[in-house]
Amino acid sequence: MNRKIGAILVLLSLASLLTAFTICIDPGHQEKANLSQEQIAPGSSETKAKVSTGTRGVNTGIPEYVFNLELSFILRDRLQEEGFDVVMTRERHDVDVSNIERAELANSAAADLCIRVHANYSSDPSLKGMMLLIPSPTATYTAPIYEESRRASEKIMASLQQIEGITSLGIRVREDMTGFNWSKVPVLIFEAGFMSNPEEDALLASQDYREALVEAIVSGVVDYFLSRR
Repeated sequence: MNRKIGAILVLLSLASLLTAFTICIDPGHQEKANLSQEQIAPGSSETKAKVSTGTRGVNTGIPEYVFNLELSFILRDRLQEEGFDVVMTRERHDVDVSNIERAELANSAAADLCIRVHANYSSDPSLKGMMLLIPSPTATYTAPIYEESRRASEKIMASLQQIEGITSLGIRVREDMTGFNWSKVPVLIFEAGFMSNPEEDALLASQDYREALVEAIVSGVVDYFLSRR
């Protein structure tokens, strides 16, 4: 067998392997917030808004919910090209899907990984950088999904950090995320950058930058699932 044919067979084998995995993409927020309350975790007395407002580009004026869905569509298409089965928690802006319901959609799909897509805001306009948020290893509801959530995030972060000029704020653990606490599948939040920072706001509006982010995420996701073989 020559090298070219061998390489093709390897690629076909990898593509076949990836079709066994389901990824849920959750484009954060929606056109209209739902500020009625829901439990932050099963049985918890603490509550949070079902869906918060989200932010908006300081210069571009792009609403976060629009950015989140547009980036998610690019991510969906690329993951499908790699062979993954992909489910979305929303594909329109005019929906009303709470954070609990988003987690339950991923659970119902038996997703192997849920990627929640967001952008960030700070009152300090100089603050910029992407980050990944993951569930806690010690919280009652998220301890079972922590290890795989961490492993996936480390692969994705390593890939994202290869983008020239990108600012990384690392991987951060959160215990107060409704979408984490109700999840039964590995999950992470990709905070793509600060829309309150003029420079990063412009980057996030750029198609080239969006595609670079997606390519890095997809590369990290593929690395993660191939490492599970």
